[in-house]
This record gives sequence, C-alpha cells and structure tokens, in this order.
Amino acid sequence: MTAPTTPARRLPVAGAVAGLLVALAAAAAGVAFSGAVAPTLLDPGAVVRWGLPLSTVVTELAAAVTIGSLVLAAFVLPRAAGRTPGEGRAWPTSAVVASVAAGVWAVASVVQLVLTYAQITGRPVGGEGYGAELGLFVSSVSLGRTLLGITVVAALTCVVALLVTRPAGALVSALLAASALAMLSTSGHTVGSTNHELAISSLFLHLLGAAVWIGALAGLALVSGRLGRDLAPSVARFSGIAAWCFAGVAVSGTVNAVQRLDEPGDLATPYGLLLVAKIGLFVALGVLGALHRRAVVRRLAERSTPAASRAPGVFWRLVAVELAVMGAVSGVAVALGSTAPPADLEPPTTPTPAEIVTGHALPPAPTAELWLTSFRWDLLPALGCLAAVVVYGRWVARLRRRGDAWPVHRTLSLLAGMLLLAWTTSGGPAVYGHVLFSAHMLQHMVLVMVVPILVVLSAPVTLAARALPPRDDGSWGPREWILGLVHSRWATVLAHPVVAAVNFAGSMFVFYFTDAFSFALTTYVGHLLMVAHFTLAGYLFVNGLIGVDPGPHRPGYALRLLLLFATMAFHAFFGLAIVSSEALLVPRWFGLLGRPWGPSALADQQAGGAIAWGISELPMLVLAIAVAVAWTRDDERTARRRDRAADRDGDAELTEYNAMLERLARRDATPRPQQAVEAQGTEPGR
Repeated sequence: MTAPTTPARRLPVAGAVAGLLVALAAAAAGVAFSGAVAPTLLDPGAVVRWGLPLSTVVTELAAAVTIGSLVLAAFVLPRAAGRTPGEGRAWPTSAVVASVAAGVWAVASVVQLVLTYAQITGRPVGGEGYGAELGLFVSSVSLGRTLLGITVVAALTCVVALLVTRPAGALVSALLAASALAMLSTSGHTVGSTNHELAISSLFLHLLGAAVWIGALAGLALVSGRLGRDLAPSVARFSGIAAWCFAGVAVSGTVNAVQRLDEPGDLATPYGLLLVAKIGLFVALGVLGALHRRAVVRRLAERSTPAASRAPGVFWRLVAVELAVMGAVSGVAVALGSTAPPADLEPPTTPTPAEIVTGHALPPAPTAELWLTSFRWDLLPALGCLAAVVVYGRWVARLRRRGDAWPVHRTLSLLAGMLLLAWTTSGGPAVYGHVLFSAHMLQHMVLVMVVPILVVLSAPVTLAARALPPRDDGSWGPREWILGLVHSRWATVLAHPVVAAVNFAGSMFVFYFTDAFSFALTTYVGHLLMVAHFTLAGYLFVNGLIGVDPGPHRPGYALRLLLLFATMAFHAFFGLAIVSSEALLVPRWFGLLGRPWGPSALADQQAGGAIAWGISELPMLVLAIAVAVAWTRDDERTARRRDRAADRDGDAELTEYNAMLERLARRDATPRPQQAVEAQGTEPGR
C-alpha cells in the first residue's frame, strides 16, 4: 500500500529542487551576460565572484519559502480542530517546512555575508586576519550589520516557527521573518537615490510581494501530500493572495525601474536588457498563472473525493509552470541586483543644507497652489489607501449582489478619508511637513482628527462582518482575522473610550517631547510608525464616541462629552506649551535647513503650536455636535419605544408608577405608634 504513495511524496521535493536549479541557472546566465562576474582590479577570485550571486539566490528562495509557508498557516490552510479525522494535517506540516527553510536561510545568509565582505575588500576568503576584519565589518559597517541582522532573524524564525500552534502565532512568525526583508531594503542600488524613502518602500514591497507569492506556492506544493480534499479551497485562497502579490510586485517594480533608468535608451544597456527580460518573464507569469489557476481551481472543485495521499496532475502542472517561471524571474532579479544601473543614484556632490539634513531639495516658499499641487510619493500609505478603496468597494458590491443595501454616504466617507490620507502623506503636507514644523503639525492634526472621523463614519468593520463569508474549516480568513482582532484582549483595552482618550491626548506629549519625534523625522520606519499610530489612535477615540463598529463598550453620552471636553483641554494645553516654548524641537533638523524664506524655525514652531491649539478645535466641535445629536436621537428613540409599549399595554408602566406614588402618600399620611404617643403628649392639660 505504501508503494504508490512514494512517487507522490517525492514530487514536492523534486519540484523544489527543480525550481532552485532554474533560479541558479538564470542567475548564472544573467551575471555572465551583464559582466558582473568579470575579474576586477582587486579580484577576490572566481569562487567569490560566482558564489555571491548564487548564494543570494539560495538565501532569497529560502526566505520566500519561510515567509510563504507561514502565510499559508496564517490565512490559507484548514486546521484539524473539530473536523473529519485525517483532514487538516497540512497545517502543522507548514510550520515544519517554514522552520527547515529558515534554517537553510540562516546558513545561506552566513555564506552570503562572508562572500559579500570578500567582494567588497577584493580579497579571497580566509587568510591571516580575515576573521578579525570580518568581525569589524559586521560590527561597524552598516551593510555588515544589516547582513548579520538578517542572519539572526532567520535563525530566530527557525526556532519560533516550531512553536506555532495557531494562525496568530504563524502571523507573528511571518512578521518576524518579513523584518529581515525590511532590513534588506535599506541596502542595494536604490538606497543612494535622491528619494530615499521611495527607494526603501518600493524595494520592500517588491521583496515582500515576491517572497509571499513564490514561497506560498512552494509551501503549498511541499504540503500538498497532506491536503487531501482541502487542496481545492487552499489553491483558491492562494490564488487571491497571488493576485495581490502580482499587483504589489508590478507597481514596486515599475517604481524601481523608473528610478534606475535615466532615459529609454538605457534599455539597450546590459542592465536594461536584463530588466526587459525580467519584465517579460513577470508578465508571462502573471497572465499564465491567472489563467492556469482559474482552470485548476475549477477542475479541483469538480473533483468529489481526491486521493488523500497525492495531489491530482492538474495541480502539479500549475506548480511546475509557475515555479519554473518564478525561478527564472528570481535568477534574473539577482543578476539585476549584481549589475550597476545606468542611472546615477548617488546623492549630489555639493548638497544644500536641506539635502544634507532631509535627503530632499528644499521646496519653494509655500503658496496655496503649491499646497495643493506639490507631490512626493509615499508609496506604502498611498497603495494602502488604494487597496482599502478597492476592498471596501468589493465588499459593498458583494452585499448588493446578495440583495442587501449599504448606505451610499458611508462609501463616500471612506473614499474621502482615503483620498485625504493619501494627500496628507504624499501631497503638500508631506512635502512641507519635512521642513516646516507648522506644516508638520497641520499634517498631524489631519491624520489624528480628520481622517479618523471619515473612516469611522464609513463603518468598515460592520461592513466586513456583513459582507465576508465565515469559514468552517478551522482556518482564519479575512472575517475571522478582523473580528478576532476587534474582540481581542488588547483591542478591548485599547479601544475603551477612557484608554483611547488618554492615548489620543497623552501620546502627543510623549511623541513631541521625547526622541520619538526625531526618530520619525530621520528614519522612514519611524515616519510610518508615526502615521500608523496617530491614525489608529484617532480612529479608536472617535469610534468610542460616535462609531457604530463593534468593539468598545461605549459609556453614556454624558461621559462621552466629558471625555471630549477633557481631550480638548489637553490639546489646548499642548498647543500652549508649544507656543510658549523658547527651545527648538529637534534643533539638528529644523535649525539646520538653511531656509531663505518663511519665518525663523522658532517662530514657525510657535505657529505650529497655535495650529494644534486653534485649528484642532474645529474637528472637536464637530465631534461634540455629533455626540449631542446622537444623544438627542437616542432619547427620542427611547421615548418612542416607551410610547409604543404604552399603547400595547394600556400605559401599565405609568399606572404602576402612579399607584406607587399613591401608596407612598398613604403611608406618609398614616401616623406611626410613636408619632401617636408624641401627639397625645402635646394635648392641652397633659
């Protein structure tokens, strides 16, 4: 009985090896074509020149399988809890696959680190003093620290993945592994670009999208022998994830290509030709993959009882085609990373003070027109806003196809909120918020007070609960993740109106009067954390006051108004503290920009305090009016409910209340014994 299953069990391993060989062959051909492995003046040897790109292929593919397998466990694979015996067996296997892949990733990262140092120094691996120099490289040089950090993350993921028992743990492990991609995105050709933030964000999105896409498919193939009848829904769910990954890789790849090419003629260079080859393979992968998956999902769904020990041939055709093309794309990508682009990505040789401090040229003096038309891509928030609009629209369309209604004003509110958020993070407030504290404060007020109101009025969690189908196979889909997060212990505490109000007001003091403000200005990660924190803090606070989404236990309307007025007082106190301050916040930033226009840095900072004090009161007033209106409507609904109850039972409640008052009056009118004795003692003659 075991003989027929042996070839099927060998298929996943054979497919993985074949994909790796294709990637290695594509990388070797690419670097040979571009001349990236040609001997140099300080030649470290053929082993280093050829070994570095090939070890990079192994590192990136192992990282992809690690992340992809954890994504499968978090979002795709069914679990065995409460289901038919024998089903859901692939879920624990995916964690083992992730752990093994992370181990390979860690070992390959060590090799990559050693070969990278050898290439930089132009000396072969080994020799006297090589170990000490390598130690100095990983402790004192930015690239060395980055590569060491990636190795440590891979080793930690190898251990953590074995401890995963729930989808939440799988997601945490996937985020840990993805942090290595964030570190990797800080190195490479694009980091020297004049738009440092765009380079980092586009590279990170590119790496993450490719890793999830390639790794999830490879992980699905490796656990396919344990899927059984779970294969069809798993492939269908992976297809949806692959579509999002394709979009993310396409957009980020386009941004990277535009940055690295100066003119169309650069496509004729070795780098340009490799880029054209990568684009062609990628488009073929997207088109063939979409058509193939659609046919495969349909045919898998038509199979009533697939064999539990092996996947059908139609699935293996899908895996073979996509992994082969993915391997070729990965190999060409590594060759691109080893080839110098034609565009000059180095910063200017004589930078201005603003370029030294901020990394960007100083914008012209702000005008109303420039506030509306100035633009600098902040890729991740912008794409996040676009994705939110697309997902929200799909949920509304699903409700309408089902015959359910959804208020139009809620959809318009979400659209307005996302447009405002995209403009705030990529438009005039972002351009001038980097050089003017007052513009930064205006950007902050919009993020924390205006955008959350629009998002809360759109009721996204309520829409998701109504539109998304539940899963009954133990896996966590979008509905389970959203509702699970909303009703989690952390969310329950953070969404409590009192806690949300303290966070909403108190975090402003913590942020601006500690090093957190400097961290947000000087690093892109800090900037993203600032945007995410204050937008979420505003959402939690506003949702506790006027929201309809599930989550917080909302207090009475009187306490809501009290919290709102207390928060307004804190905002006024914060604004007054900024206005009256004579010390410049982050002086090494705002004090060294060399602006020839506008007020002094200190005067501009005081203007920012006035914005926090004055302009922020308008959204607060809107919230106060909204709470008062909701209070009035609630009282009216209560009165109508009582009137209807009185009509049904003949006003029994009022009759009982009057009877109670009458009983109390009779009791008070009846003299008690002690009162009678005292009354007799006061009669005349006694």
